[in-house]
Parts: sequence; structure tokens; C-alpha cells
Amino acid sequence: MPTRKNVPAARRRRAPQMTREPKLPFPKQHQQAPGLESRLKPRPRFKASRYRAAGKLKGKVALITGGDSGIGRAIAVLYAREGANVAISYLPQEQADAQATRRAVTAHGRRCLLLPGDLTGVGMCDYLVEETVKEFGKLDILVSNAAHQARKKTLEDVTDQEFDLTFQTNIYPYFRLVRAAMRHMKPGGAIIATSSETAIFGSEQLPDYSSTKGAINALTKTLASLLIEKGIRVNAVAPGPVWTPLNPSDPGMTPAKVAQFGKNNPMGRPAQPEEVAPAYVFLASDADSSYITGTVLPVMGGETTGG
Repeated sequence: MPTRKNVPAARRRRAPQMTREPKLPFPKQHQQAPGLESRLKPRPRFKASRYRAAGKLKGKVALITGGDSGIGRAIAVLYAREGANVAISYLPQEQADAQATRRAVTAHGRRCLLLPGDLTGVGMCDYLVEETVKEFGKLDILVSNAAHQARKKTLEDVTDQEFDLTFQTNIYPYFRLVRAAMRHMKPGGAIIATSSETAIFGSEQLPDYSSTKGAINALTKTLASLLIEKGIRVNAVAPGPVWTPLNPSDPGMTPAKVAQFGKNNPMGRPAQPEEVAPAYVFLASDADSSYITGTVLPVMGGETTGG
């Protein structure tokens, strides 16, 4: 018979994952952009202890932008567990997080190439693709995940410079990465972009960010049509609120708002990266999603869309 002392722990082990993830409120906190995962409280969960790998990506090579932290880190780790080597791109300021991701990937016996740099730089997207191929000999999976956002109180607060930066970070690299990847990707390849629930519902405080995410959806559908004859599938994942450095380092978020981030979601909390990353495995796996291309997959914690 279990003692009264250890009954709660036993119940937690039996509880479904959706009820075991960290609950709000989180500690009040804020960081300067781009933010570091190592400074978040609680630390985002990316290890996905209940996930069971099955060699779905054995021998594959993936390039993941924004792979140092958040959703990108969780994707890199699950891809490694499924047998893929990965290259991750990130800003130089995020080096400490990137090194932590590499340690997590290599712990699963796979290789991880670190590629620091600014995606908005001239030629950077071509560089990332070419360095990945140089290191691993090929490129099978491209994940365009990196993003910039900065909430504003009014439309007048969104300057031309801010608007341009958001588009140059969120949508231009997606197009440029795909264009560069096409020189190397073979039939069976997969391209996955990170969209957002804001692409579907809009966001009053993020008009530029939500616009880029809507553009990602449209580009995903267009690329899927263009590349289907090449045997390459193109899809996107549209997450709801996720606990990553992106929102706690948003200059428009106060520490008090960060503490309640995701409260209005039907689940009453933000997703943890480990809850979102399996969708990227599914869309990368030819065994699981060979008949799926041009889709925007919602992972939104109970928010629903038409259809």
C-alpha cells in the first residue's frame, strides 16, 4: 500500500501530460530581447519524457532556425531522438542556449552543428544551407522557426523600421531558405514553417507579427503546390501561446503580463515546447505524413478554427 506521503507523486505519474505541465501564475519576469531560455522561470520543458521515438528520421539531416531555445530546441532534441543530425541557427547573443541545445542533442548520440548569425543579413540563408550540406553531406528537413515580435499599444506605435524588421526576420528568411534548400533537397524532403494562432485570429497588439504569420501560411500553401512534383512536402504548424523566451523578452510585455501569459487560452496556460515539437516530427516523417502537404496544423490548446 502506498503511504499518504507518496500518493500525490504516484497520482502525478498517472496523470495525463496536459494536466502535468506547469500551471500559472509564473514568476513575474522580463528580459531584453532576444532573451535566454536559461533565465526563464520555470524553465521551458523540452525533454518530452513520455515521447517514444521509433527511428522515424534515421539518417536524416535537419536545419532548424531559432534552434537554440523554445520550440526550436524541442524540435532539435526530438529529431535527434528519431535519428537525425541537426544544424541550428541562432543569434550570437543566444550562444549559451545554443550550446545547451547541442549538449541535449549529442546526449542522444547525434551531431549538432551550431550556426550563429542574423537571418536578416545578406546571404545568411544561403550560408546556413551550404554549411549544413558541407558538414553533413545533404539536407532532408528544413524548419523555418525563428521569429521576432514586439507588442505595441496602438497602430501608430508600429514604426516603419519595426514593421520592416518583423517581415525581414519572420517571412523573408523562409522564402530565402527554401530557395537555397532547393539546390540540395531530394524527393522525400520536408519543409516546415512555424506559423501562429495570430495568423488565424489576428492580434491587435501584434499587427506586423500576425501579418507575417499569415504570409507564412499563404507561402506554405504556394510552396506546397510548386514542390509537389519534386516529391517535397511543405507544411506549417500554428501554435497557440508557448512558454519560450519570445514573449518574456517582448518589450511590450510587462513582468505582470508575463506571469499570466497564456491565461486566456482554453487550457488556462501556455504550452510547453515538448507539447508542440511532436507535430514537427509528424510532418517531417514520410511514414506518418506522406499524404500531407500545404497544411497549417493548429496546435492551440483548445482554440478552434472553421472546418
